Amino acid sequence: MRGTLEVKENLQIFRLTGLLDAFSEPTFRKVVSDHIEAGPAHVVLDLSTIDFIDSSGLGALVQVTKLSQNKQGSVQIVTNPRVTQTVKLVRLEKFLHLHNSLAEAIAATTEG
Repeated sequence: MRGTLEVKENLQIFRLTGLLDAFSEPTFRKVVSDHIEAGPAHVVLDLSTIDFIDSSGLGALVQVTKLSQNKQGSVQIVTNPRVTQTVKLVRLEKFLHLHNSLAEAIAATTEG
């Protein structure tokens, strides 16, 4: 997995590509968690170019979302059909805020 980070006033945008699986999950969780702890707590995870996500990746998304919520933040996820299907398969679509575009995810953050 590779990614970039853009920090705006009250928002961090992670653009990720590759695989979010058992191999990459520990690094993903640590990096995103460290950035949430340092602030700001509102996060957009752009997973639109993620090729594969497994249960470890889903678990990491839940963990970073809970951490963000505990810091009065939110996590918005830009998704693709593969990621959406995996999230819906385990019925996490109500907990994880999925969006079809980066602009939509950023708008959802500023509305909240």
